[in-house]
Amino acid sequence: MPCEGLGSDVADIPADIAKLSFEDALAELERIVRQLEEGKGKLDEAIDAYTRGALLKRHCEAKLAEAEARIERIVLGPDGSVSVAPADLG
Repeated sequence: MPCEGLGSDVADIPADIAKLSFEDALAELERIVRQLEEGKGKLDEAIDAYTRGALLKRHCEAKLAEAEARIERIVLGPDGSVSVAPADLG
C-alpha cells in the first residue's frame, strides 16, 4: 500500500524539512532509523516516523542532486588554456 504524500515531486516536501541542511536532515533520518529498529513505541508513532523518514530521504537525495549539478571539472585546452566544464559523474 503506497504512503500518501510520498510522491516523487520535491515540491511535496514539507517546509520544515525543506529548510533543513543535508547534514541536519541526514542526522534526523538516522535517528528515526534507530528508533524504528528498536521497535519501541506505538504503531501510529512508527508509521508517522517512517513517513517523515521517507520525506527526509527524498530531501537528502534532492540536496545531493543539487550538489552534483554544481560540481565542475577543470579542463585544459589543447592550447594550454584552462576552463571549467560540468563534471561527468555518470
